[in-house]
Amino acid sequence: MEAFHAYLASISRGLNCVTFRVGGVEDHVHFAVGLAREVSQSVWIEHVKTESSRWIKTQGEQYANFAWQRGYGVFSISPSHLPSLIEYINDQKEHHRRETFQDEYRRLLRKYGLAFDEKYVWG
Repeated sequence: MEAFHAYLASISRGLNCVTFRVGGVEDHVHFAVGLAREVSQSVWIEHVKTESSRWIKTQGEQYANFAWQRGYGVFSISPSHLPSLIEYINDQKEHHRRETFQDEYRRLLRKYGLAFDEKYVWG
């Protein structure tokens, strides 16, 4: 998992994006990243997903069917919250013992007033 996160960070840095931290658990990944001025969120996501999918499929038979889900979530924070975000990313395993990824994502969507339909969120 660490090698995968390191590779994800290198892809992001290759787009001239400041990549502060990459981490996660088996079913999702978090980035703390500052996008380069000329890189949109959708271009960044597409590039990270495409390049990492190619790479991970070279890492063994067990990854032959690897695929990212279609969707993603992007949340902005103020620079003053960056240390807390990095700590949160570092603590993913412990954090998700208390709250599942799905419950956390629903909570964040509600917190920020984003309407969603369950049938589209996890596809």
